[in-house]
Amino acid sequence: MTTPYYVPETNVPLPPKGADVISTACDYCIVACGYKVYRWPVTAKSGGTTADSNAFNEDFPVAPLGPWVAPNQTNIVMHNGQPHHVVIIPDKDTNFVNTDGDSSLRGGCIAQKCYNPETPTRDRLKTPMMRIYGTLMPVPWDLALEVAAEIGKYVIEKHGTNSYAVKTFSYQYMENTYAISKYALRHIKTANFTFHDTPSDVTSTPGFRDAGFDNFGPSYEDWKNAETLLICGTDPYETKTILYTQWLMKGMQEHGQKEIYLIPRRSAGVAYAEKMGGLHIDITPGTDLLVVNAIARVIVENGWEDAEWIKDWVNNKWESSSGFGQGTRNTPWQWRTTWGKFQTKGFEDWKKWLLSQDEFKPENAAAIAEIDVQKIYTAAEWMAKPKKDGSRPKTSVMIEKGFYWSNNTGNTQAISALGIIVGAGGRPGQVIGRAGGHQRGGVKGGSYPRNKSPEKVPGRRRRAMDTDRYLLAGHTRLAHVIGNTWIQSMCGSQQLAEKFEELTVRNPHQIRSFMKEEMIQALKDRVDSGGMVVFNQDIYLQDPIGARYADIVFPAATWGESDFMRANGERRVRLYQKFYDAPGAAKPDWWIIAQLAKRMGFDGFDWQNSNEVAEELARFTRGSRKDFFVIKTLAHKEGKTLHQKLAEFGTDGVQCPAMLDDNDNIIETKRLHDTQRELPEIGAAGPNMLGKKATHFNSQTGKCNIQKSPWNLFSDYWAWLKPREGEGELWCTSGRINERWQSGFDDRRRPYIVQRWPENWVEIHPDDAAERGIESGDYVMVYSERVPGQKHTIVGVEGDDFQFSKLMENGHIELTKAAITAVAMVTPAIKKGVMYMDFLHMSQPANALEGRVVDWISGNYNYKMGVGKIKKLGPSPYKTEFRTMSFAPRDIA
Repeated sequence: MTTPYYVPETNVPLPPKGADVISTACDYCIVACGYKVYRWPVTAKSGGTTADSNAFNEDFPVAPLGPWVAPNQTNIVMHNGQPHHVVIIPDKDTNFVNTDGDSSLRGGCIAQKCYNPETPTRDRLKTPMMRIYGTLMPVPWDLALEVAAEIGKYVIEKHGTNSYAVKTFSYQYMENTYAISKYALRHIKTANFTFHDTPSDVTSTPGFRDAGFDNFGPSYEDWKNAETLLICGTDPYETKTILYTQWLMKGMQEHGQKEIYLIPRRSAGVAYAEKMGGLHIDITPGTDLLVVNAIARVIVENGWEDAEWIKDWVNNKWESSSGFGQGTRNTPWQWRTTWGKFQTKGFEDWKKWLLSQDEFKPENAAAIAEIDVQKIYTAAEWMAKPKKDGSRPKTSVMIEKGFYWSNNTGNTQAISALGIIVGAGGRPGQVIGRAGGHQRGGVKGGSYPRNKSPEKVPGRRRRAMDTDRYLLAGHTRLAHVIGNTWIQSMCGSQQLAEKFEELTVRNPHQIRSFMKEEMIQALKDRVDSGGMVVFNQDIYLQDPIGARYADIVFPAATWGESDFMRANGERRVRLYQKFYDAPGAAKPDWWIIAQLAKRMGFDGFDWQNSNEVAEELARFTRGSRKDFFVIKTLAHKEGKTLHQKLAEFGTDGVQCPAMLDDNDNIIETKRLHDTQRELPEIGAAGPNMLGKKATHFNSQTGKCNIQKSPWNLFSDYWAWLKPREGEGELWCTSGRINERWQSGFDDRRRPYIVQRWPENWVEIHPDDAAERGIESGDYVMVYSERVPGQKHTIVGVEGDDFQFSKLMENGHIELTKAAITAVAMVTPAIKKGVMYMDFLHMSQPANALEGRVVDWISGNYNYKMGVGKIKKLGPSPYKTEFRTMSFAPRDIA
């Protein structure tokens, strides 16, 4: 920061008539609001306050939500080597997403993301660097790429393909994710590959996959039009603000939508929903499955299930088995849907199982979850009880990370079954899906080589490799980290950091020469001695991956610095257009990967620009939720490139999957699994390829699988982990806060955000705080003496080999310690017995306290599950000086 406190500008430039106008979208949350960029040279005269003198054609001051420009919505960038003003504001003319022309606090400040050496973005990576004599030094692209390619080839040839790890983003732009996955999976063919938010390349919502639901089937309109909306694991106001304010709030205001929240924290969105007649089920972490199944039990005991819909759209035993292949299969969703622990013979069999489980009786579930049992009955009535006229409520189900990362397989199986019995499947206002986190920019350029993974579950069924455990076991020789904070974002992060340090900077073999051959030899000696080399691609130098451990750092170009494609949470694909020059020698990730791949002898990477990458990857979207192949077809008919054609759709984009009719008109898809949709007669002819999920569900028969969700697959871990009586432990969980999104990147370079949230914080209930003498504004230490970590890569033989209690018994779990400091925020908004922190504060990561034990069915972490103690260290400066952190209540409506 250039000043100790945020001092806002008092004057901002207005774009003049004739300013360039470029469409883009917000780079942050899944909603992806549409924006316009106004650009003009610094040397030109700016616009005036009268309508005839500015690009908005408005007299200033303007009406509320008009094209008003805030100081955080302006910047100065380089365009074609010359300084230009930019004003970046929500698109007031857009027809979709942020239809009121509004933005979240995060998106409203996105102009500050642009590189400007006069702002805190001055530390953007601008040139490749290599660690020489322990110091990262700027080097030319050719040297960095040549050394990286030689080491990459050597590691693969000498130590095998699985010794080359690629840890990358899954959500970023399609051109980048395609190039990276093509490199890692089609050419290197490493099983040591995964994305930013999981240790293994596995589905985040296995229960959805098994039921046949797409994560992003609904449209934003469907969320609004539900009469009852169950929201699990998130407050969309905090994390997806415009989805809440322009869609969910209108549902409550216009037709009395009743919202039910299943989270342990009462935040602003929950408070507003309660004000509008909604319900907050304040569960204890990890007990979601019990409450969901208890709600389902009340529904079926009263005969409130959607029997007609179930009859038409739920598989019986024969349909499930014939569709997925009974017996051993290597594909996880195949064996899960034909494995006795989950498979049912259909609705009646599932109902019989549900009613036979005592833990799903409402009183029993409520006791474990520590909630008022009446809330279970109320939720069941709102979701499924027929109205006086016999019609059913239009019920939808929305889930996000706080839910599916608390008991990954169990929770997603349970919520899928609940969604099925209330008929939440592909009809207007009756949908089930994810609320979403990041935008959807993933397109795979290769298939995951499952047969090369050493991970197996009982029987012969393979699972994707746990890349964390493989590294901790010392098998990874080269870690290629792209656009993510591998250490802080994974569980048991302090133990992971210790291993990185041991394998890199504490290894005796370091570069101590300026000769290329000697550099290469030093790194070869390191990997041969059991150490590890680290490549890092990023826009900023991140600590510790880049700043401490990386041997080679590649500077990446990002939003606004190249043409990129990405989809939002309702599958709306848009072009995020370039409007300024990338800093220094920074290049897009696809370019970096292409240059490295060619030097390693791989073919198919001769792209000249990002459009060529996009046109190659377009065919790999066919049949998927992001299928935009027909846009490329149409573009070529018109003599245009794919990027040029997509740019014509502006911030509206194209809601995919898309088709063309006989007259080359684009047919978009409002929602997936639309059982009421009638397809045009042209069908899948020509360039059209419409997957089954357009009008059916993602199974062989096109129907849903309703599956069991046994509590006992998770209950031993939950019982071992839960706070021990008399020892002062509390549950530790984490998530986002409204003002922050890119915790490790842009937010750290926004003076107002740094002032508002200068350090990590921990919410604690007043009763818990009083017992420990803690007040708001105190520095506290949150620590644990029993952070479980799974070790060894083992092969499952018996049915319970991966059950937590069996792992403990067989010596596959080690207990470690972890501690972070934070600023206390005492508030009744958090459930008693629970602490809540920023999920990815870079210097004090909450994940240090979360158990590094994967869900043994899916291979995902249960990130929201940790326990710890908290003690007061003394007052922080923020306790009495109110120019920065605020301790005012946030759960207000």
